[in-house]
Amino acid sequence: MKRAFSLVAATLLVTCSAYAQDYPSDSVTLVVPYGPGGASDLAGRALAESAREFLGQPVTVVNQSGAGGMSGARDVSQSEPDGYTLLLARVGMALSPAVNANSSVDWDEYTFLSALEATPMILAVADDSPYKNVEELLEGIESNLGGMSYAASGATAIDGFTVQTLLSDAGLDPLSAATLVPFRGGGALATALLGGHVDFLAIAAGSLMPHIESGDMRPLMVYSPERMAALPDVPTAEELGYELAGQVVGWSALYGPPDLPEDVITTWDTVLEQVAESDSWLSRAEDRGSISTIGSVDMATYAQEQYEFYHELAKEFGYLQ
Repeated sequence: MKRAFSLVAATLLVTCSAYAQDYPSDSVTLVVPYGPGGASDLAGRALAESAREFLGQPVTVVNQSGAGGMSGARDVSQSEPDGYTLLLARVGMALSPAVNANSSVDWDEYTFLSALEATPMILAVADDSPYKNVEELLEGIESNLGGMSYAASGATAIDGFTVQTLLSDAGLDPLSAATLVPFRGGGALATALLGGHVDFLAIAAGSLMPHIESGDMRPLMVYSPERMAALPDVPTAEELGYELAGQVVGWSALYGPPDLPEDVITTWDTVLEQVAESDSWLSRAEDRGSISTIGSVDMATYAQEQYEFYHELAKEFGYLQ
């Protein structure tokens, strides 16, 4: 009788423990490793809003900027692999270790859950700029080498490479033909152009579209495999024959710390399948000028390809020996 009681108690304990560990039983923290107002923040908040319905728990967005996005990325990669702390990953998670041998997190130190969206970059000037197209802008740069400036979050950040690849494609020195003025976050970058502090920039569409739609900025080119539906008259870098620039594109993905349990991965696979079809996610992506890519690529393979592309670019431009 005593043994039977022990077996029943053990069975109840296991059952209760399994029930207690059902995922998710609490809110999930989504770390956006950049400041508020930029493309990553907008993507993170769109995901949080859309996923809540299918996850059954709130998704809380926490902005944690620093070290070009790698501060937040490092903290997520070192967090408990329980599914309650995830990362709104951006291209910087592949790019930063590609250009920095001492990166605090390597490109593959995560569990890759899914791609989320492709984020076209837009080359833009202020509406009162004298430059009406890319050719005129490049002529202006060439006639005043080092005299014109652009805003970017860093020389080896994605919005630094957008400009540098274009300069290289045009036969100009990618590091000195135009002067980089650093600002933190997409909102600050856009404000720098609007305030006349720089002459041009090439950053994520999500940070620029409101200003383009208001008429305060003029788009000259998009970094995207095809023209943006919202800007049908604006050519792509590839169309204009800019080979390196044509390979630059922003993206968002969902990462977790290494060794996430299978039940967490399976849960998010199911949630993201539903998010991919939701009007909330798709309409907000369209508003940001982004293209949903959930389920379209193997994220681990794509991240490796991105790492290799920027690693070769960094060597070509002299950032790595």
